[in-house]
Amino acid sequence: MVMVEASMSTEPKTLLTPEQYLEIERQAGFKSEFYRGEMFAMAGAGWNHNLLVANAISHLRAQLGSRLCYLTPSDLRVHVTATGLYTYPDVTVVCGEPQFGDHHRDTLLNPTMLVEVLSPSTEAYDRGRKFENYRSIPSLQHYLLLASDRAHADLFTKRPDGHWILDSAGGAEETVELTAFGYRLRLSDLYEKVEFGQ
Repeated sequence: MVMVEASMSTEPKTLLTPEQYLEIERQAGFKSEFYRGEMFAMAGAGWNHNLLVANAISHLRAQLGSRLCYLTPSDLRVHVTATGLYTYPDVTVVCGEPQFGDHHRDTLLNPTMLVEVLSPSTEAYDRGRKFENYRSIPSLQHYLLLASDRAHADLFTKRPDGHWILDSAGGAEETVELTAFGYRLRLSDLYEKVEFGQ
């Protein structure tokens, strides 16, 4: 994510309402996140990032099979109702009936799993403030973070008591367990054809 620089003006900053943001966003030629009245333009993604997103979607879809689950790439906006964040996760999984913010059906409210591919410019945000927001989504069961510079995954899973636990995998033959779906995801599948140090 690339944040727009604030000017040094002494004039008060004009904040947008969520409705104003959505009106602008639906007409824009690029994606922006929204938080506390401000829009933040998002940067494009590189080769490894896009391969990881494609692999995650492909292998998750294969494993979920006939379940009533849907997978989408980063063009679907997610709204964290409790905190007001509007964002575009790299991969979104929703099981059961999708719930949308309005009749446009372009803002999801009830994801089951979110995936973010890390980059040097977004890693701290994805692990910190963004995860703080995501944890307040009642339907969310898994949050998967994928490194783009090495084969490494961190999977956060919500326990029945509401606490989150971390399962990390650092080798191509290792796995992370998606308990909400009843299977283990192999890093060798997620990192298929991904090369490092290029």
